[in-house]
Amino acid sequence: MEDSTERLNRAFAALADPTRRDLVARLATSDATVGELAEPYDMSLQAVSKHVKVLEEAGLVTRSKDAQRRPVHLDAEVFDLMTKWIERYRQQVEERYRRLDALLADENQQKQPRKDAS
Repeated sequence: MEDSTERLNRAFAALADPTRRDLVARLATSDATVGELAEPYDMSLQAVSKHVKVLEEAGLVTRSKDAQRRPVHLDAEVFDLMTKWIERYRQQVEERYRRLDALLADENQQKQPRKDAS
């Protein structure tokens, strides 16, 4: 079985392309065929199909057969993996900022002149 690092690498690489990010955004609202996905773009059906293939190989989308249609839909599993990865680092960064804020607040408090209780 493929490790999560490789899956993340492929997913992030696939999403590095703005057209593929747009395809994902459109598929978030509803499934669509490659032809339907290609409609707003000034590129060939074959080019859009290649973008979908990259997304499929990255595990971001799957295709199913529905009579004569082959709708493309998002696969949540890799998105969950990506979200967990991002969340881990977001939490680490937030903790660093909390520590920095506490340090700066403590330092600022020490620099303020004390009022005498006369």
